[in-house]
Amino acid sequence: MTHPAVTPPSDTVDSARTRVYSVTHTTTYRYAQPVSQSTHHFRLRPDQDRFQDVLEHELTTSVPGIQREFEDVFGNQAVHFTITQPYTELRVEARSVVQVHSGGGIVGGATLPRRTSIPIAWMPWQHQMMLPYLLPPELPESELHELSDYAREFVERNGHDLTDTLLDLNRALHHQIAYVPGVTHLETTPFEVFRNQRGVCQDFANLLICLARLERVPARYRAGYLHTGGAYENQIQSEASHAWVEVYLPWQGWKGLDPTNGLFTDLDHIRVATGRNYRDATPTSGVVTGGGTEELDVTVRVEVLEEG
Repeated sequence: MTHPAVTPPSDTVDSARTRVYSVTHTTTYRYAQPVSQSTHHFRLRPDQDRFQDVLEHELTTSVPGIQREFEDVFGNQAVHFTITQPYTELRVEARSVVQVHSGGGIVGGATLPRRTSIPIAWMPWQHQMMLPYLLPPELPESELHELSDYAREFVERNGHDLTDTLLDLNRALHHQIAYVPGVTHLETTPFEVFRNQRGVCQDFANLLICLARLERVPARYRAGYLHTGGAYENQIQSEASHAWVEVYLPWQGWKGLDPTNGLFTDLDHIRVATGRNYRDATPTSGVVTGGGTEELDVTVRVEVLEEG
């Protein structure tokens, strides 16, 4: 497959900028027959760290239940929720006020203590800790070879420079893969997206994760929200939430790349949950007893409250 050279976005980051958002994420389940009982996991509380502050957060449900908060193995603030009474509709609403600080994106070149090349030289203990984020998906060897050859072209044309290669790949997927809702599903593989050249934000993320891991760059799945008022060439957001990729870079840590829009993440991205893949970071999941046919409706509203 041929692909044009893509000029990466500027890596200049103004760490003094901030933006405060109001986010409302509403999930409604409707059932043809009563659900007698159910258990749920919610990952709806945004991250709290030096690039993002959670000023307010409230989780409400239309049906009462037993709620237990915990931190999962990926550091996500999660809720285990159990309902023991019958219902035919469950509405879950998460309201948050979040302040996002600029400076969480990739910083390149001369601002780093040293240039990092592909392959990255990991210490044995580092490799062991990163192993869950280094394993590519289980695909036929022929498919992994084709994907690896594709990624290797970017490595070579960028002189094996780590950040230049990742930014180039990120932009290339944005240009080559068409955003087409409804043509993929949760089991769609990165190779199918690569071959068919279409998908949604989850598929863009899965493909970039696979390509990065084939070059031994740790990569993880990130779920969150996108403020679509950003000055993007192509403003794309899924109906429910947004998905992108975080790669672990020496001297920088975990940094976000949004292949759906071809940019590194900054003020427009609100981070919520992360993991090896979608299932580790899914906003809501659960098991119900009874219920029959299920209908799911998800809406997200992101509003800017303040900018500085």
